Amino acid sequence: MSGLPAARRTVLKGAALAGAAGLGAAACSTDSKLGHAKNPTPTAPVELGSPDAVPVGGAKLYREQRLVVSCPAKGQYKAFSAQCTHAGCVLDKVEGNEGNCPCHGSRFDMTTGEALHGPATVPLPAVPVKVEGGRLVAGPDA
Repeated sequence: MSGLPAARRTVLKGAALAGAAGLGAAACSTDSKLGHAKNPTPTAPVELGSPDAVPVGGAKLYREQRLVVSCPAKGQYKAFSAQCTHAGCVLDKVEGNEGNCPCHGSRFDMTTGEALHGPATVPLPAVPVKVEGGRLVAGPDA
């Protein structure tokens, strides 16, 4: 490109950068219902351990299993996918009853799965959960 006039080089560079920026914006589109999440819920039952690990009135993140479980009252459990519905990142922490996505700052209510702060607008998918043999089990047939 050294033979091109400076103004033309500037226009061509600007067009290339604008195209790249457009691709980046498309990758973070909020139109997606499940972002880039693939299989956001378990396809087989997943054992999570003792139900006592989930505080009454609170929630516990099972990051490796991509699940979060809340306990609204003793012996009652609700589970949700821990994959953000915006871009599919796994939540990194639970503070009180809010789950945080480290990628773009989305926050979710851990008792309902609802998106509290965007860019995510779609709730976390619910996952069946039950206590079986003294252990929490989430996923199909739970």
